[in-house]
Formats: sequence, structure tokens, C-alpha cells
Amino acid sequence: MAENSVLTSTTGRTSLADSSIFDSKVTELSKENLLIGSTSYVEEEMPQIETRVILVQEAGKQEELIKALKDIKVGFVKMESVEEFEDLDSPEFENVFVVTDFQDSVFNDLYKADCRVIGPPVVLNCSQKGEPLPFSCRPLYCTSMMNLVLCFTGFRKKEELVRLVTLVHHMGGVIRKDFNSKVTHLVANCTQGEKFRVAVSLGTPIMKPEWIYKAWERRNEQDFCAAVDDFRNEFKVPPFQDCILSFLGFSDEEKTNMEEMTEMQGGKYLPLGDERCTHLVVEENIVKDLPFEPSKKLYVVKQEWFWGSIQMDARAGETMYLYEKANTPELKKSVSMLSLNTPNSNRKRRRLKETLAQLSRETDVSPFPPRKRPSAEHSLSIGSLLDISNTPESSINYGDTPKSCTKSSKNSTPVPSKQSARWQVAKELYQTESNYVNILATVIQLFQVPLEEEGQRGGPILAPEEIKTIFGSIPDIFDVHTKIKDDLEDLIVNWDESKSIGDIFLKYSKDLVKTYPPFVNFFEMSKETIIKCEKQKPRFHAFLKINQAKPECGRQSLVELLIRPVQRLPSVALLLNDLKKHTADENPDKSTLEKAIGSLKEVMTHINEDKRKTEAQKQIFDVVYEVDGCPANLLSSHRSLVQRVETISLGEHPCDRGEQVTLFLFNDCLEIARKRHKVIGTFRSPHGQTRPPASLKHIHLMPLSQIKKVLDIRETEDCHNAFALLVRPPTEQANVLLSFQMTSDELPKENWLKMLCRHVANTICKADAENLIYTADPESFEVNTKDMDSTLSRASRAIKKTSKKVTRAFSFSKTPKRALRRALMTSHSSVEGRSPSSNDKHVMSRLSSTSSLAGIPSPSLVSLPSFFERRSHTLSRSTTHLI
Repeated sequence: MAENSVLTSTTGRTSLADSSIFDSKVTELSKENLLIGSTSYVEEEMPQIETRVILVQEAGKQEELIKALKDIKVGFVKMESVEEFEDLDSPEFENVFVVTDFQDSVFNDLYKADCRVIGPPVVLNCSQKGEPLPFSCRPLYCTSMMNLVLCFTGFRKKEELVRLVTLVHHMGGVIRKDFNSKVTHLVANCTQGEKFRVAVSLGTPIMKPEWIYKAWERRNEQDFCAAVDDFRNEFKVPPFQDCILSFLGFSDEEKTNMEEMTEMQGGKYLPLGDERCTHLVVEENIVKDLPFEPSKKLYVVKQEWFWGSIQMDARAGETMYLYEKANTPELKKSVSMLSLNTPNSNRKRRRLKETLAQLSRETDVSPFPPRKRPSAEHSLSIGSLLDISNTPESSINYGDTPKSCTKSSKNSTPVPSKQSARWQVAKELYQTESNYVNILATVIQLFQVPLEEEGQRGGPILAPEEIKTIFGSIPDIFDVHTKIKDDLEDLIVNWDESKSIGDIFLKYSKDLVKTYPPFVNFFEMSKETIIKCEKQKPRFHAFLKINQAKPECGRQSLVELLIRPVQRLPSVALLLNDLKKHTADENPDKSTLEKAIGSLKEVMTHINEDKRKTEAQKQIFDVVYEVDGCPANLLSSHRSLVQRVETISLGEHPCDRGEQVTLFLFNDCLEIARKRHKVIGTFRSPHGQTRPPASLKHIHLMPLSQIKKVLDIRETEDCHNAFALLVRPPTEQANVLLSFQMTSDELPKENWLKMLCRHVANTICKADAENLIYTADPESFEVNTKDMDSTLSRASRAIKKTSKKVTRAFSFSKTPKRALRRALMTSHSSVEGRSPSSNDKHVMSRLSSTSSLAGIPSPSLVSLPSFFERRSHTLSRSTTHLI
């Protein structure tokens, strides 16, 4: 064993060797043993060798270990010292030694004797999985690094390397001297070298040496694995380890942000010009020349190296991002070629003049926007200013046209020399549409596609739910407008005054209705998601910085690019209006354009209506999250929130007097909730968004059809801003009075009562909503608001609340519902065949009333419980004449 081991402690000539040869030899030996064992005549000649476990010293005292050996049906003996090994040695057994300490003298003696040694976690793991003991010629304490292949780089101290390799072998890992595709982790002591660069390019995790030490500390944990993300990510080599950065050309805010990011990613920063700096990060769009001559050891890199390293979660190669001065030899050469002071200046001047004339002619004749110089397309009509995608500050240079937009140009078709105003507007419509399609292609190809790619370096930058929230239906919008752009291009190339532009937009109006609402309605959520992820996820922040600096984006942020679909349809409608003005009345496209404009307005109306419904649904969800115990059937497609009113209860119902009550008026029901005395924990959605704790407690969800009268209580000295609802629950024989005092001054009481009556009338199909309001004196209904906020009143409510809690705590009548039903069935069976006694009648009446309350059918709404019965007799005289 010692000869084949990675560590040769006897000779001390090498500390690290490739263990792949050793592993292959072990595999070959295992295969040979398997072939030999499969031959029948060999089995007859050779005796059977049984595996026997020898528990050394402390291992023999662990009851859990002994039980595990019995579970896997392996014989065992105990051994206190190495001297006993001679007595236990026998050719009939293959001995496996279980040692609890891989650093004491007993382990060293067994290791030198080439014995098979394992640790207690190996036995426990085999017992848990029901597997036999693994065969390993090396000492194996645990399996926390089983199936991991490690490679080391940057270690100068032999003792440290030997220690790390030994621990990896003890945990079941494999070592490779040379880095290849089979290596699963690179353990790096520095961020330089060929192995480090290859690991970065292959996306192999690069770990600190502490990863191995910490994994060894957790060697006794049963189900621990060193490769799990939560544990491994704590010890990954940060991108800027061993780097000292300085920054040039950035604003104070940007510089502060980048310095904070540097420290977060394991680096340091120093002022500009400090000799200890290893990297100088330059804003290449601003800095034209360096203020000093950099040393040979200093890397002068563009800002893309900084953000790229954070995005990859590893230090990027500097050679790809080196900063180059503006006055490079290539630039000087190109400038000298344009000089007119050479001997052949006349010929060059004439050639330049002809070229400019040719370009001028092409600009006047070609209807297509130039690809390389979009700034030249601003000789348009004033209507183009309505489209933000064609403004000078937002013009974008598209060097690489998206594949879906690389349609062969047809500008070779002759165009009439004298162009009409209608043709000019049509050309502008096509140009803005082409720009818009290019912007959508940039959003998809530059942002969405890279975020959705699998196998990203350092793992996914965003979760799939976040990507879906940000981009929504952008690909569908892109497909529709690509078709519109292609049709407009065919029309412009084969131009004729009778060509119909309105038909193009009528053709795709249904597609526009289908694709735009899902994006426009949730644009604010998309914007909030981008801002939140940029703050919480440094890799996404770096990803945006890299891509937004590219010329395709025109130095615009992702949020600014994503707002274009929100603005596009109104811009198209204005251009079609302009086109209609320049279309003759006898032209058949006149009426078609009117229809197209109408269809666009319908699309925008549909978007607004859909957005209103979406907002209404969102408000209902907010109510459900805010009210603890709110019935799930409140969520309905036909229901919408109308008004929220904060009140104080003035009677005993629906809760105690003085309780703060919130009324949520919906178009067909009224949700009544009181303020919680103890706020419950926060709610976390599946997408990771944390909601505030529920501050309200559900009391009743009452249909508006149960409200018979709305009482406007007159203002007196003892009663201010009060109103009451006369309610008839379906399970009650009499009316119930609910009285409240409004506490908010934002909504006048008169407006609130009219709003409530209008929706009650709509629910019960009555036209006279005003007849539902009845003005009443507070004395007739025993309603007053006096001393509601006094200290005495608050103390009284607190004492009453405490007494109720004590009563509930010491109550002996809290019989579960199942027990009541069981008792009811028993009582029925016991009295069968005989008349019930008075006591039986009393019990049955109580049980039947309780069961009726528990089993009231309520398919859509929760009705008021029958405890309002206590007030019904008192109110019967006062309310008889109201109905």
C-alpha cells in the first residue's frame, strides 16, 4: 500500500502524485478478483475469506457502531492494542480496522502495516443505506468527499500540501496532478497560473484550502457532503482575491459603488497611483490618456473586466480586457490616410467628394434606415418626435443585426424621385418600426437569452420566475412587430399611393391584443423586480453593467429599454393619424386607416381595462394577505374592491365595543375584520418575496343582500360620525344592528353611505338606492361615541378582554366538534325504541343547535353566526317600522 500511495512518508521524495494510475490498478485488481471468484473450480479449491471488523480501542465502546455492524451482518471483535493483532490475525478473515482517531500511534502502526482502516462514519453510512463496507486500500474515515476529483495549484509549502492531500484521501476524494476535464474542484492558493485560467474557462469551482479543513471538522456528521452548494459556496475563491484595485474616470458615486463591490468580492482598493495596486480599472469611454506611466506589474484594464469577473464569480483573464490608448498606431495610420496635404491631395479630394455625393444620393433615395449610422435618420417629419425610439439620445448603433431582422434589403427597386408627403410619413413609420424591432431584439439577445442559458459560470444569475417576471411576453411582441416591419418594408419598396397601410395593422390587431396586456399590466412589477435583484444580487448588477455599456443599448438601462412597448402603440396611433391627414379622400386607404386607428384605440382600451382588472385582483389578494383567516372564496373573478373604511365598533356586535374594525366593501359583499392584538409572522411567497405580517383578524364575510337598511345616525354632542347597518342573516328570525364610528376624514360619511347603498341596490336588483338610507336618532338605538378614546374606556376594554381570556382558559365546556357529533349519535342510539327523558331532550337540543351551527351550508359566503340573537329582542320594537 505504501508504494502505491500518493504520500510516501518513508522516503519523503514526493508529496503529490497523480493517483489515477493507482485508482486504475485498484479497479483492475477488483475485476480480477471478481473473475476469479466467478469460476466454480477455483471456489472449490480456494477457501472462503470472510470480512471481519476489528473495533480498535474507543470504537469498541460505541453502542451505535456495534448496532450498525449487526444491521449489515458483519462479524466483529474488539482490540485494545496493536499487540493483540497477532492473536487475531488469520488467513480465514479479511480484517477491517475501525479507528476513531486517524492521528494517534495506533493508526500509524496499522497504516505502516498496510492494514485496511476505516472510520466509524463509514460503518454508520453503510448501515443507513444497507450497503456492504467499501473496499479502499487507503485509510478512509468518512465519505464526505466521495466521487470528488481535486487538483491543487499555487501551493509552495510541501507540508501544507501533504496535509491537504491526506485529508482528501481520508474523506474519499481523488487527487489529480494535472488539470483535466474530470477534475470537479480546483483548490487554489493563488489566483494565477495555467490551472486557474483553465478552471475559470471550464467553469470548475475554485476553492480555498479552508474548504478541506472545514469539511474534515465535520467528518463525524452522518449525511454531510462537502460538495453541497450551501457549504461549498462559503469557501469559493472570490473574484478579486489577491487583487488591489484603483479606479480612473468614474464619477464619485460609481467609484464608491465599485469600491464597495471590490471589498464584497474579496479584494482591496487604494487611491490612484499607489504602487501597491495590482489593477487599474479605467472607464474607457471617458479616459483618453493615463495620468502616469503604469509599471509593468500593473494591469490596466477596462471596466468590463471588473464587472465580468463579478458576473462569472471568478477573476477574468486580463489580456482580453487591456486598456488601449486612443492614439494607437492604427488610428494614426487611418488619420494620415484622410489627410489632404499629401502630393496626391487633389485626387483624394475628388474621390472624397464623389463618395460624399454618392452617400447623399443614397440617403435621399433609400427608404431604409442606415445600419451603421442611425444618427443620420433624423431628417424626418415632426411626427417622429412622438416616438421615443427615434429620439437622438436613444438612437442605437446596431453593428450586428438580429437573425430575425436580417432580411435581404430591397432598396434596389426604383423609387419615384418626387416623393409625396404620404410616402414620407409611411417611410417614417417604417423607420420607427425597424428601430423598435431592433430594440426588442437587443433586449432578447443581449439580456433574456444569456440569463436563460444553462450551465452559467457560477450558477444561474436569476431564478426562472424572476426572468419570467422581468421579460414577460417580450418575445411574442417581438414576433408580431417583426411581421409588421416586414410587411411595411414590402409596401415601401413596392410603393404605390393606393397601397393600404391600414390593412397591415388591422391584420395583426388580434395579435396585439393578445401580446401587449400581459406585459404592459405587469411592467411596474417587472421594473420593481429588476431594481430588487440589482440590489440583492451582485452578479446580476454586474451583468447589467456589462451589457448596458455595449453600443447596442445606446447607454440605456434595461428598464429604459423595457418601457418601449408601453410607449409604442400610442406612437403608432399618432403616426397613422398623420398618415390619414396626407391621404386623399378618394384613396381607399383613408377608411382603412380610420379602422386601423380605431383598432389600436380598442387595443389600448383593452389594455387599460385589463390593467384595471389586474389591479382590482391584486387589491383582493392584498386583502387576503392582510386579513388573517380571510375566507378563500373571497377570491373571485367577478369581484372587485370598492372602498376600505376604518371604523370603531359602537355595540357588542360584530365585536366588542371600542374595537378597531376595518370594513372592506366589495361589489357584492362586505368583509369585516378587526385589528389583531398580536401580529403573526411574515408571509413568504414561492418567488422569495416577503409580505408584511397580517395586521387584521377576520370576523365576517357578509353578502350585501343581507343588509336591509343603512342608518345614518344624526350628529349630536355624544355621537359623531356614526352609522349603523340593519342586517338580517339567513339563519336568524330577527334583525341585527351593527353600529360603527368612522375614524378617517378622507372619505365623508355621506359619500360612504351612498356608495354602500348603491352597491347594495345593485346586488338586490333595486333602482332606488337612496331609499335604503334611513336617518335615525342615536338615542333610539342606544348609539353614542362618548368617551371612546378616554383612558377609562381603554382600561375597561382591556379588563374585559383579560376576563374573556381567563374564562376561556378555565372553561370546562370546550367540547370538540367530533366529540359532540359522537355524543349526538350515541344519544340517538341509546334512546331508540323509547321516549327521551327531559334531560335527554335538553342534551339533544344543545347538541342539535351546535351541530346546526357547525354545518350551515355556505357555498360562496360566510353568514353571520347566531350569537346576534341576544340583541334581536331589544331591537325588535325599534326596527319593526323600518322594514
